[in-house]
Formats: sequence, C-alpha cells, structure tokens
Amino acid sequence: MSEPTQNQQYDAIIVGAGIVGAAVAFELAKKGYRTLNVDKLPTSGYGSTSNSCAIVRAHYSTYDGVAMAYEGFGYWKDWSGYLDSDDERGHAIYMQSGTVLFMLEGGHHEKVLPLFDQVGVPYEVWDNATMAERVPFFEHGTHGDPTRPEDDRFWAEPEGELVGGLFTPDSGYVSDPQLATHNLQRAAEAKGATFMFKAEVAEVRQAEGRVTGIMLADGTEVDAPVVVNVAGPHSFVINKMAGVYDSMNIKTKALRHEVHHVPSPAGIDFESEGLHTSDSDLAIYVRPESGNNILIGSEDPPCDPQVWVDDPDDYDTVVSDEQWNAQVLRLARRMPSLGVPNEKKGIVDLYDVSDDWIPIYDRTDLAGFYVAIGSSGNQFKNAPVAGYCMAELIDAVEKGHDHDADPLVVTGLFTGLEMNMGFYRRNREINPNSSFSVNG
Repeated sequence: MSEPTQNQQYDAIIVGAGIVGAAVAFELAKKGYRTLNVDKLPTSGYGSTSNSCAIVRAHYSTYDGVAMAYEGFGYWKDWSGYLDSDDERGHAIYMQSGTVLFMLEGGHHEKVLPLFDQVGVPYEVWDNATMAERVPFFEHGTHGDPTRPEDDRFWAEPEGELVGGLFTPDSGYVSDPQLATHNLQRAAEAKGATFMFKAEVAEVRQAEGRVTGIMLADGTEVDAPVVVNVAGPHSFVINKMAGVYDSMNIKTKALRHEVHHVPSPAGIDFESEGLHTSDSDLAIYVRPESGNNILIGSEDPPCDPQVWVDDPDDYDTVVSDEQWNAQVLRLARRMPSLGVPNEKKGIVDLYDVSDDWIPIYDRTDLAGFYVAIGSSGNQFKNAPVAGYCMAELIDAVEKGHDHDADPLVVTGLFTGLEMNMGFYRRNREINPNSSFSVNG
C-alpha cells in the first residue's frame, strides 16, 4: 500500500474507507480508475461500519429499495467469488439465517408484500401456528403504539395477536462487518487501488466550477478530477467543505444510535436457532450474535428520542440506562424467558441520516464531486451494489452523460433488475413512502 506524495495524480479520490467507500474503490478500480481512499481513522471499516449490525434483508418501503437490497443478496451469498482475491485475515462469513417480519394489522408487511411480488423476492407467509413451531421463543401478542417503560401503557396486557410472520429465507447478516470492509480493501488493492489512513481532509480543492482534488490537514495536496464523498456521519461536513451542501434538496446529518447485546435465555441456542427479526409492534429488531447472544436495535419509533449530533467527532459513547431499559424490556415482552441482565452491554455510534432515510447516490452541482451518503443505518447490505452503481454513474457522467436530465439506469448483475439511480438523486422531494426509520 503506497501513500500519495505531494500533487500525485489519481483518477478518483474517495473520502472515507467504510464499507461503501471500499466498495466504490473496488468497482472503480475494476474499471481501470486509479483510486485513492483517504480516511482519518487507522484502518478500513474502523468507524461506524465496525459497529453496524450488518443485517442483510429486503423489506424496504419502496420498489427501488427492495430491488437494490435483493440484488445485494447475490453478492453476499458468493462473497469470496465476488472479491476474487485473497485476504490474509480470511473472508467475512454471510450467515443466511433468514428474516421474519412480524405481521400485524396495518403493519409494514402490507406495503412490503406487493413489492416482494413485483421484484421477485422469495418469501413464505407464516401463520401463528407456524410461528410457534419455527420461532417458539417468541410470544404473539400485540401492544399498540410503541411506548417506553416509564409509560404505564408499556406494562399493559397485549391488546391482540400478530397476524403471523413474513419469512425471507435468503436474508441474514454478516458475521464481521469490519472484516468485510477489509476484504473489499484488499480486493481493491489487488486491482491497483491505494488506501491512506490517519489522514484528514482539510479542503476539497476546485477551480472553474470543477473539483481538482483535496488538501490534507498536514498540507499535502492530492490531485484528481473526481472526488467521491463517502464519509458516513461526516458526510455533511465534507459537503460543506466542497460548497455543495446548500445546493442539495436532500441533506444529511448525524444521529446517535444504540444497539444492545444480551445473553440468550437458558436452554435456547439463539446463535444457531435464531434469525433476524423485525418487530414493528414493539419497534425493535434482533439478530443472533456470537457467543449465543442477542443483538437488539431500535426501529426508531416516535417515543424514542432522536439525539442529533453537530460534531461527529464529539458525542456521548456510553450506553444510556434509559435506552437500554427500553430496548431490552421490549424484547423481554416478546421473549418472556429472556430476563433482564444486570450488566449493560452494547455499542453507541452514529447513523448518517438523510432527510427521508433513503440514501443519496448522485453527482453534485460541483463537476467531478459525487456523493454516496445518507446510509441511515440501513445500507451496509447494499454496499457492493452501491459501489457498482456509483462506479457506473461516475463513469457515465465523466464521459458526458447528463444524469440530472436523464437519470442513469443500472442493470443488476445478479437479478437483472433495472435500478433507476434517479431515485437516489440529491434534489428529489422527500419520499413519502419511506418508513422514516432505519427500515428505510
């Protein structure tokens, strides 16, 4: 891995070396671009990617969201084949556990099922008897609008029963998200890409309405006709630096988020028998975690406070008592044998949230400056697809295609589905079909 010298020339500089940034590098390098990823952290995938739940599922709220996610299944199911390169640390493992989306009257499944049929996502509809057989550790009560433990309604008896579950057998999770990113780094390097760490971007250089490269905090200047902002929770900082923040109709900001780990109940091997579960009734999602633990995250109900962060380098990283109690007790309502551990275990990190929780994969008003941002906690699964689509978009625009007037359509390599990149444009209106949550 070589490091750039003063005014060294690249075809594209990628700001960020998380899962999406590494995927963009890999895909551009495969096209023959000389790429440089610059990241202020010590290694690839070290930031918010390392704390991703790395869930791979298809239940989005829009056709385009479902199509991109379903295309992503092909990459993860043949991860080593996609990489076509070695990594001294080995390859990340895709745990194809399946996903069950709990169904309740008026629930998320009513929007998702027609989209699954349109896209062609394989699924099974389970009634509660099948649920009792396949996931016997979950009870089937419904509890009304999600609340927090300090609200008396939280402790009320169930109001009714789930309709059943929507099961997708191809979904699951990635065992080690940081390793998956390292895999992409090594694959990109095998194609000639360069990665530079512990290097902070201080300026996005430009002249006559076009990007010309970057300047690092130590004064080093690196030239390139293309710069791609894949800076995760720092994306809005880089956009302001480039002078494109105000010209974008959809913007991004950093949201503090907690995920908690609890031991599986006695007698239950959740690591091997569990699966990813989305429970909109209690506004949580869970998946198995190594060591026979259960990972619990919030689906961002209105009752959970949103903590927006002005400085992505300065926020509270300590698990809070209030959110721990809310998320763990919600799962205890669904899994009565869980119990509540005395020791709080979990992680706190940042989401890069767009105004409608749908990502921005686009060019900008500054020629040569592109964005792959607004992942909103739900784009890890789409990273290889996003990398491919961004490489297609960048290559087309740099060769003269007017993406603003004629949005690029990319054909999926695994599904053959057409993915309209105009759906992810920076100047779209806020999409009313979004879940406005981590579900996308």
